[in-house]
Amino acid sequence: MRLRNGTFLTVFLLGLCGLVSLSWYTAFSSNKGDVVDIYQREFLALRERLHSAEQENLKRSKELNLVLDEIKRAIAEKQALRDINRTFSNLSDESRLRLWNVSSSKNVLQLPNIFHHMPHLLAKEGSLQPAVHVGQGRTGVSIVMGVPSVRREVHSYLTDTLTSLMSELSAAEKDDCVIVVLVAESDQQYANSVADNLKHLFPVEIQSGLLEVISPSVHFYPDFSRLKESFGDPKERVRWRTKQNLDYCFLMMYGQSKGTYYVQLEDDIVARPNYFTTMKNFALQQPSEEWMILEFSQLGFIGKMFKSLDLSLIVEFMLMFYKDKPIDWLLDHIMWVKVCNPEKDAKHCDRQKANLRIRFKPSLFQHVGTHSSLAGKIQKLKDKDFGKQTLHKGHANPLAEVTTSLKTYQHFTLEKAYLGEDFFWAFTPVAGDFIRIRFFTPVRIERYFFRSGNIEHPGDKLFNTSVEVLPFDNFQADKEALREGREKTPKYQRTEDGFIRIGMFQSGMAEGEVDPSFGPLEALRLSVLTDSPVWVILSEVFIKKAE
Repeated sequence: MRLRNGTFLTVFLLGLCGLVSLSWYTAFSSNKGDVVDIYQREFLALRERLHSAEQENLKRSKELNLVLDEIKRAIAEKQALRDINRTFSNLSDESRLRLWNVSSSKNVLQLPNIFHHMPHLLAKEGSLQPAVHVGQGRTGVSIVMGVPSVRREVHSYLTDTLTSLMSELSAAEKDDCVIVVLVAESDQQYANSVADNLKHLFPVEIQSGLLEVISPSVHFYPDFSRLKESFGDPKERVRWRTKQNLDYCFLMMYGQSKGTYYVQLEDDIVARPNYFTTMKNFALQQPSEEWMILEFSQLGFIGKMFKSLDLSLIVEFMLMFYKDKPIDWLLDHIMWVKVCNPEKDAKHCDRQKANLRIRFKPSLFQHVGTHSSLAGKIQKLKDKDFGKQTLHKGHANPLAEVTTSLKTYQHFTLEKAYLGEDFFWAFTPVAGDFIRIRFFTPVRIERYFFRSGNIEHPGDKLFNTSVEVLPFDNFQADKEALREGREKTPKYQRTEDGFIRIGMFQSGMAEGEVDPSFGPLEALRLSVLTDSPVWVILSEVFIKKAE
């Protein structure tokens, strides 16, 4: 009985322990879930606080950078002011008076001038004098044309541009204008080399006063390293456009007193025939003198005409903001200031500006350069209003096989030029290169005409190149082509391979008559006698058969 009760008591205690353990486990599991939820909430709150702290840190960092930039700017301005004061203190009394436009009278107002915008010019007495000056100083003309030119990494278009401008002028027009080339480089050795080259290429034009070459002083340009980036442009582009503005100012200041009108051009253009008289007449025929700009090209700053009397205003405005914006924006701002009413809408402003900026069509100048003066920049700008130019002229020539030793550029083949479909374009010729036309059947030729270069590439011409023919009957040709006389001296020079030299290229062209005594010709050839400095274009081939 006692054993049975003990067994019962043992079983009872074990069951009670199990029940307590189960209750404790259940309670513990429930409490564990609550703890996890608490930790998750605290973790999320912590992450949010960290994110907010990070954002606040970034904000404070930006503010600190802005403060640092302001400190740097203040230091730079203080240093610049110190430099100006030091320069000013070293000036003579005469120079100080010239700077501030102050005479002995105490009542004279202090007028702004170029030294206020470019105080570094005070450091050198001759900073506004051209370092290079080639020409006769011609004045009193109708139109002054300014052509700024800088060193280009790939190819210079300056001589082609000048050739195009001057070849389209009549004798009377050449006496009524002056073309001023600004070699816009502070490297005086380079500027002198360009001037010497132009004196060699255009001696008559320089001697007559038609062409002048100038270059600014090495002290004309400011320290470009202090320029601030703006409008998303990198520092190199900001420097390029700032210097460009100063180049335009220098040219305008130089050309202002030389003529009635000033036309801004670039060094990589070609001109239409009769462009000078067209511009002059268009300016004279304006119904009023209210206009400010006459545009003879829609591209950039090419072909923009100003009245010389307006140049002072334009230069002063440009000097005020030359570090801030490019030239085309500044010109638009000048007109906005002059005629736009802030209380009117943009359309009204555009109508008012149209009275100041008048467009001539078709354009008289075409941009041909592809390599910009800004290093690494390729620009393929073309003025659509310039119109389709005749880059070649076709003729019905005798059937023939054409061959050449020249390396053809792209699709501009000799075959197309001979058929009149396009011009022939090839890489730089060397002595011994040739263009040969071999007729399918011998043919009598009355005359020939060859033109090299075209309006877009006027400099790609054939130089020191002969025209030669190969008679079908060489014996008869030799017999007939002798001068009458005791020595029987030949009229023409014969090459080693039997061709007879009958003409030479002059100024990119060759033309003449073929001696009938040669009889039918088997072939005609152009032979390059010396190495050429440029590529070559053959834009017209005309071989007229004898009747």
